[in-house]
Amino acid sequence: MNVTVDKESGFCFGVQRAIEKAEKLLEEHEKLHCLGDIVHNQAEMQRLSDKGLISTDKENLKNLRSQQVLFRAHGEPPESYRITGENKLTLTDATCPIVRKLQERVRKAWASVKSQNGQIVIYGNPDHPEIIGLQGQTGNGAIIVKNPTGLSGIDPGRPVELFSQTTKSTVEFRSLERNLRELMKEHHQNSEIPLKVHNTICGQISRRTPLIKKFARSNDVIVFVGGTQSSNAKVLFLHCKATNPRSWFVSMPDEVEKEWFRDASSAGVCGATSTPLWLMEKVAARIRELTEIKP
Repeated sequence: MNVTVDKESGFCFGVQRAIEKAEKLLEEHEKLHCLGDIVHNQAEMQRLSDKGLISTDKENLKNLRSQQVLFRAHGEPPESYRITGENKLTLTDATCPIVRKLQERVRKAWASVKSQNGQIVIYGNPDHPEIIGLQGQTGNGAIIVKNPTGLSGIDPGRPVELFSQTTKSTVEFRSLERNLRELMKEHHQNSEIPLKVHNTICGQISRRTPLIKKFARSNDVIVFVGGTQSSNAKVLFLHCKATNPRSWFVSMPDEVEKEWFRDASSAGVCGATSTPLWLMEKVAARIRELTEIKP
């Protein structure tokens, strides 16, 4: 059995940067508080927890005093910065530069559209930390759209500026744009449609889709490694499954089953932008162990 680990998979720049910052701080301090999970991968979280990383929530953050705190790559709303200042916490801000730029764009757009009776619409998961951070830039005034057809909260008669969570599907975002444009057309038949679209999907993320499809086609069986809470993992796995029906999702090596590889000569291991390379390598080793021909 030929087992290959996808060289294009693994941490994106933002996640890698945040984890490197955390590891450096943990070399200098016994513990480090991170607001939320630094990465949506259980195995990586356990590895960092063993080093002293403590995942905390907003309520616990309010009770901390004079501690080391890390903001993860997803970004935070203004309230989080206010709390760290008031509580004299030593903050290391690992917000991804791409997310930070998006926050600035949303904040400026919000200030602009309010004078025009306009709306900020963001395509994303309302419970995702990146979206919560973006909502904070608008005082929770933005309209969050979960899917391309979920437009009921938008007033088509008013101007709209459309953004996206950085990890969403480009295809779905364009579908949402088309649906919104059609809806607004009915209310602006004799004038230009007041819709401004900002394609804020991360280029590194969007490039993963064609690459992972190519990888899925080149192997008999695909084992996708990802965290169950990772939005990016769910999206990329669906692309794998659509390309190669013999695709399986696992979070840990012991979830791999031998029967998946019956009559297969090659297996590919890939993962999400939140999946560490060391974990994919362990999954590959498990596949080799299960498929080894013994005398």
